[in-house]
Amino acid sequence: MLLMNPRNRQPPPQTESVRRIEAGPWAIELLPGCAYATRYVATQSAIGFAFDSQRGMHAIGSDRVLPFEALPNGLAFVPAGCDVFSESPRGGEYLRVARTDGMTLPGEHAFNNRIDPQAITLALSMRSALLRATTEGDWEAWALGLAERVKDQKTFSARPQGSITGNRMRLLDEFIDADLGGALGVKEMAGLLGLSEGYFMRAFKQATGKSPHSYLIDRRLAKARALMRDSSARLTDIAHTCGFNSQAHMTTLFKQRLGVSPAQLRGYSRP
Repeated sequence: MLLMNPRNRQPPPQTESVRRIEAGPWAIELLPGCAYATRYVATQSAIGFAFDSQRGMHAIGSDRVLPFEALPNGLAFVPAGCDVFSESPRGGEYLRVARTDGMTLPGEHAFNNRIDPQAITLALSMRSALLRATTEGDWEAWALGLAERVKDQKTFSARPQGSITGNRMRLLDEFIDADLGGALGVKEMAGLLGLSEGYFMRAFKQATGKSPHSYLIDRRLAKARALMRDSSARLTDIAHTCGFNSQAHMTTLFKQRLGVSPAQLRGYSRP
């Protein structure tokens, strides 16, 4: 049974609901992108997946609070007993997966920002099903698959020199958000960072697991979802504001990326 619960963070007055499903020994939550502040000691280990770039302050397993810049498509893990503090003025859409039967997930050390293609595929499948508010799906298989991806941290090396940094991602986000309805492309994004188009495309894919063009579409979809949630604007107007050629174009991309149409998602989000 699909359950809709309030988010266990501090959301602003207007936000999408937390989408939650319990499948066998797993609890799976999709947390909406919004400002949050949270502090807790993890009573159980949990897997996380950040769909969006995020920034703020955090202290994970330490009393030292530091700024963080999280890249999109980042896999994360918090072991049981870990002291967690995190806050962000904007947050980002986030998937959280944990066991409810007391069994400990594999892994001893907290991490985030791990780019894993298999984890990306699994997380996207879960998000699509949660946004459709459906119980149909291979939930236990998806959760077990993500658990496998956090097992062996040693097989993942640090990001190579020259990859897209959190600071560069912040500059890109600000640049994209300032002109979502404009004719943005790889040339403009690479130029902002002073990189050649070829190098920028390779570095971006290596750092985020997606192409710059795909990321641009994701930012436009995120803005469209926010406008659908926070206003009564027509879908045609929202599409043009967010840089889509037409409402039909926006609808096609919603279905391809999120598994649900704008009209359906707006309906699901209504109280």
